[in-house]
Amino acid sequence: MNLDRMLEKCRRQQWSVGDLDWSGKPRPMSKDEEMAIVQYFTDMAGIERLAGALFLEQERRTDDPVLKEIFRSFVKDEIRHAHVAQMLADYYDVHHYKMYEMSPSLRRFAPHFVNAIKYLSPEIANAYITGGELMLDIALLRSIDDHVADEMSHRAMQLINRDESRHIAIDYHMVDYYSSPEYLKKLADEPPKPLRQRIAALWAFAGVIYYARPFFHDVFFRPMQMVDPEGKRLREAFKRLQLLSAKPGVASRPFTKFLLAVQALYEQPLLRKTLGPLLERIAGVDGELIQTFYTEEEYRRAQKMSFEALAEEALAAKYA
Repeated sequence: MNLDRMLEKCRRQQWSVGDLDWSGKPRPMSKDEEMAIVQYFTDMAGIERLAGALFLEQERRTDDPVLKEIFRSFVKDEIRHAHVAQMLADYYDVHHYKMYEMSPSLRRFAPHFVNAIKYLSPEIANAYITGGELMLDIALLRSIDDHVADEMSHRAMQLINRDESRHIAIDYHMVDYYSSPEYLKKLADEPPKPLRQRIAALWAFAGVIYYARPFFHDVFFRPMQMVDPEGKRLREAFKRLQLLSAKPGVASRPFTKFLLAVQALYEQPLLRKTLGPLLERIAGVDGELIQTFYTEEEYRRAQKMSFEALAEEALAAKYA
């Protein structure tokens, strides 16, 4: 990937909340529909702030000045997205049926995730953000926008989706880097982490594992049951994430091995029956999503593709 061109795109494609026309009126909705949509956008504001926290940490960790500026622009993007999401929640809150707050599972997950990105290896943090952005971009944002079926949402989502496309392109670039010989050599040359820091990392990871499934279920999967009941877009997002394991360098990394092992255990009927709830909690997703979504042909094809080509194909999937 040409990072200079990406940085130029980040600068050129900036926009502000004031670029959107908020003077219209939402289409008529039932009480249940209005309440659900306002809650979706309220939670979306929280999700965007979490993504901003991760990009802030990635900016801090990188030594590349161009990449540092790219991540800095992503932090601005996520702050803007959170602002827009909250304004959309207010825009569709026509009847003020209740006071809306972030889902409790999101509030519980957020501090553990923020703590984890400080102590966990950057490749694990990047794996979570890549998965989250694929679910957000390919599945949730599109499906909510289709369900809202309103011009205000459509205009906002077009701009947000444009930003998210840049984010996913860099997410894939970082997956490439974290599986590269260059990064592995850097890891090998680093001195061992102090015991206290290793304990903090394990504790942070335990917190993420424990709170991830309720968070993903409430904020991603349950809304998708309403706005994409067949689950096609969510499965597509997971397939794109799984296809990254076709790259040998990615498949050999400890966190990828861990996730693949959980999936392999869950796909065994006897183990799924006895250990299913535990494996779902560890994976952080509902059982129906702990399965292989790609074909052998797709896997072999992904092995031969560059990370940039895989990112472009994942982005194209959201328009399919």
